[in-house]
Amino acid sequence: MGVLNVTPDSFSDGGQHNTVEAAVKRAHQMVAEGASIIDVGGESTRPGAELVPVEEELQRVIPVIEGVQGIEAIISIDTRNAKTMAAAIDAGATLVNDVTALTYDEYSVKIVAENDHVDVCLMHMQGMPENMQNNPDYDDVVENVKDYLSARAAFCLERGISKDRIIIDVGIGFGKTL
Repeated sequence: MGVLNVTPDSFSDGGQHNTVEAAVKRAHQMVAEGASIIDVGGESTRPGAELVPVEEELQRVIPVIEGVQGIEAIISIDTRNAKTMAAAIDAGATLVNDVTALTYDEYSVKIVAENDHVDVCLMHMQGMPENMQNNPDYDDVVENVKDYLSARAAFCLERGISKDRIIIDVGIGFGKTL
């Protein structure tokens, strides 16, 4: 997976690809380097990151998703907002990557369920990006994460998202320490 953050404060690339032209060029470069998924994100989820208004997130990601149509890779939208998910799917994304495992926006699961050609990646995170590293605490991190992700997958199954469309991500570094 090539992570393509189109934000000025990206944790992974320092905002180097926050213009449409730079992002599209980087997507093509990542595919040439072997990426089979391009994960486009318009809101930083680094520790301490603040919320980005949905309209601003849309302005960042939709032109990039439209700009990479036809690329030899799955296009993923990295968002916790249902409105962004819907617009990204309309623009060509076929994977939703949600750091909140479809808990942040009550309409998210409906968006994914209604688009049966779209897969979803459910991630575990204790807290939210703005506070997730403020003293994360677990009784048993492995069991707690497993139980949470199992419950979120069951939630999706109950709402019509088939098992073969669900990917899980334990969220290394998201509300966890060594």
